[in-house]
Amino acid sequence: MKKLSIMLASAAALSLAACAETDTTADDTAMADDMTADQMAVDDTAAGTIVEVAQNNPDFSTLVEAVTAADLGETLSSGTYTVFAPTNAAFDALPDGTLETLTTEDTDQLGSILTYHVIEGETMADALTAAIEGAGEEGYTLTTVNGAELTAMMEDGNVVLRDAAGNTATVTQTDIDASNGVIHVIDTVLMPE
Repeated sequence: MKKLSIMLASAAALSLAACAETDTTADDTAMADDMTADQMAVDDTAAGTIVEVAQNNPDFSTLVEAVTAADLGETLSSGTYTVFAPTNAAFDALPDGTLETLTTEDTDQLGSILTYHVIEGETMADALTAAIEGAGEEGYTLTTVNGAELTAMMEDGNVVLRDAAGNTATVTQTDIDASNGVIHVIDTVLMPE
């Protein structure tokens, strides 16, 4: 352990000495700026697409299966979207047999339900909260990719979404970054009319 500390201290001293001897020129500064921009580009894509982020999160395994069954993977991997993603527990709360029927027999309806959880563009939690607060008591209306509307409201300090049938889902986690948008986790599957 002592040898490792001495080696690390020596390496740090050599690094500092090398930096002190080096003259920073405009070319060096430009190269550093280019490296920073390149690193930022790598960081922006490091998260993967919305579908890839969902695939890497075990709480979204049912959602990923549903997206695959509805053949929406390619759609959700291109364009920029905000996805209100139901967890596995949210799908488990559906009436018995509903998910199996949707994924095997009624994939068009499944696609409609899934796209009801998606809005175009990236809307971070702060922007959504500000929009809700600016909208007043009626809540803020979101137009989903399937053309139907959701109402976003604040309840007890949480963002809550109300669907066409009056059911609500609470946003339980926000701002999960993806290269083509953002995911907000919800605790209930929302239903269009």
